Amino acid sequence: MKNLPLNALRAFAAVYETGGVRSAARLLDITHSSISKHVHDLEAWIGVPLIRREKGVRAVSFTAQGEDLGRISLEGLSILANGVEAVRESRQGNSVIISTTPSFAARWLLPRLQDFNATYPWIELSIIVDQKLSFSSDQNADLAIRMGKGPWDDLRCLPLMDEQLFPVMSTSFWLKVGRPTNLSCLTNLPLLHDRDPQASWQEWARSREIKDLDTRGGSRFASSDLVLRAAVQGLGVALARSRLIEDDLSTGLLINPFEGEEMVLPNAYWVVLPKGNKPKMAVGKVIEWLEDMTKKQV
Repeated sequence: MKNLPLNALRAFAAVYETGGVRSAARLLDITHSSISKHVHDLEAWIGVPLIRREKGVRAVSFTAQGEDLGRISLEGLSILANGVEAVRESRQGNSVIISTTPSFAARWLLPRLQDFNATYPWIELSIIVDQKLSFSSDQNADLAIRMGKGPWDDLRCLPLMDEQLFPVMSTSFWLKVGRPTNLSCLTNLPLLHDRDPQASWQEWARSREIKDLDTRGGSRFASSDLVLRAAVQGLGVALARSRLIEDDLSTGLLINPFEGEEMVLPNAYWVVLPKGNKPKMAVGKVIEWLEDMTKKQV
């Protein structure tokens, strides 16, 4: 158990199951070169060839040892996967897992969990952060909250709330650059960019009919949370999502010097569920609570 090359065995089992290196790579969502390396490493570790390699022949053919190991590996991993899934399905009916982005989890969801626990003390709510939108078995989320232009195919999508975008900066930075209150001042200030395509300076400037704002320069950050933290540090002007900046505005960490220049994003947040099975009662209560929270937020 200690020395078994489990990743290599999984890769080889995928080759055996699909009949090819490239198809195995698609199954495991990794590169075909990684699959090839795993197979070579497994052959070196075992000490015998598992795949016949004939010049000019692209189809995968297994040696006798490869046939035996492929069959055993696939059967063993299938048993393990079924066992893990059975344990996951035995979670208590009051357990709910939400998958969402790191920024939304930290800035909107976590500050409200105390209210949720008080409202539904019988529900055990867990949060996982994941940028990808999926309900794969490795995450096993009951529902997801996503920002973007939904709905998405093959998923049940419920619009949760709208959004507003507007420029923000720290008070110290605002004082340093002369207390700007006119949008024309933005042309001389460093812009901080979020990689979120919905929260781009280009889209906001277009909505405000600003034609002379150069949105190509400025630092770029991987998440809404990071770009707002950069603004708090006085690194420039960030384009903020109103739903994620409540605390920073209320505490004065960030200010909005250009009030009335908000860009509205309708249906910017969605509750997403897998299609098929009817959600359990606890999941329905979580969705009801999320909808109530959006009504309380101005």
